[in-house]
Amino acid sequence: MEKNDFSKEGEMPMNLNIEDKAPPTPKQPFFIGVAGGTASGKTTVCNMINTQLRDQRVVLISQDSFYHTLSDQTLQKVNEYNFDHPDAFDTKLLLSTMEKLKCGQPVDIPNYDFKNHKRIESARQVHAGDIIILEGILVLHDQGVRNNLNMKIFVDEDSDVRLSRRMKRLAIDHGRNVENVLEQYSRFVKPSFEDFVLPTKKYADIIIPSGGDNDVAIDLIVQNIRMKLGQHDLCKIHPNIFIIFSTFQIKGMHTLIRDVKASKHDFAFYSDRLIRLVVEHGLGHLPFSEKQVITPTGSVYSGVVFCSRLCGVSVIRSGESMENALRACCKGIKIGKILIHGHGTNGRQLMYEKLPKDIASRHVLLLDPVLATGNSAVKAISLLLKKGVPESNIIFLNLVAAPQGINAVCERFPLLKLVTSEIDDSLNENSHVIPGLGEFDDRYFATDD
Repeated sequence: MEKNDFSKEGEMPMNLNIEDKAPPTPKQPFFIGVAGGTASGKTTVCNMINTQLRDQRVVLISQDSFYHTLSDQTLQKVNEYNFDHPDAFDTKLLLSTMEKLKCGQPVDIPNYDFKNHKRIESARQVHAGDIIILEGILVLHDQGVRNNLNMKIFVDEDSDVRLSRRMKRLAIDHGRNVENVLEQYSRFVKPSFEDFVLPTKKYADIIIPSGGDNDVAIDLIVQNIRMKLGQHDLCKIHPNIFIIFSTFQIKGMHTLIRDVKASKHDFAFYSDRLIRLVVEHGLGHLPFSEKQVITPTGSVYSGVVFCSRLCGVSVIRSGESMENALRACCKGIKIGKILIHGHGTNGRQLMYEKLPKDIASRHVLLLDPVLATGNSAVKAISLLLKKGVPESNIIFLNLVAAPQGINAVCERFPLLKLVTSEIDDSLNENSHVIPGLGEFDDRYFATDD
């Protein structure tokens, strides 16, 4: 790769007076989007999540409240109107509502009369809660709406089951003509599902088969929400934290390596997989410049070139477990070593260091799989700064972090980037991460006997 010039990062304004301080930022709600076809079980899923999160302030909002009011001309041919098309919704108003809730402002949710297809007076006023669940067939269709969601769920159900539920709901419960219900389904509902709803499945973080009948999936989602809420709050305090999104696959690997009964082979194998994901996520935070290349078809592809001045630094011994993943992603990369040891009144002490001589001119990936108190990390980062590495050039990679360690590192070094796969609950009286991984280096290198 060619050496590139990059803009200067991390400049901070000077000479701020106390009077210039902005008011505290209101607590932002955690947005969950629940999408899926008509009668797939979205409302059931939302209610089940709400029931299990009674200790949180949960607000449920339906996308159906944001249908456009139909004009008199359109009402004359209402049977020709497609209520399952993206244009049927006032997405602009929905986005405005979400932005206000993010800022802690109360909003008025439209009261939509589905019989007359108009908005009526007495809108529902909603205040920002801890969690806001937005439910609707096309919640994941608009990119602006997706960007405001902290978690995206798609409820997947068999088409025959959805049709039978729709028939019961409209024909039996509401007395609609069966032929009209079937005609509307074949003419509008089914094609719109295939054209607009089903394609949004690819944006989902979590897919729930069998909708509200899948109790196991709901329980796992609630656990994930509780974990993400803690991460969500820390990320608002420290914007330099980056967490790889916890899919069921990642959660499964964490389950395997956290199990005290895990074999040495399984622990190392699944740790390596998780480490590779963290390393690749960390590499995505390197500065880059645009570059065009010619493909084998003779076409032009506009891409990017990442910073080539890079090195890794592992905190001995557990940090060495991350070196293979880094070498696999960055062929021929230089890797330095830092050994920090000590307990008691003297605290952590630097015992050994071997770093590239030109490290001050490089971006540094600092490797340590577990961030507990943050004492060793602070010591290692301080050494890098002493060697001339700009704070904004350091990316700290780990698998598991405790809130105490995050606070210690991010408050001291607000310009570095911290990338992790999960934030755990706390530390115990022995300063071990809870629930944690145990002694990572002993388990990884099979020296725990």
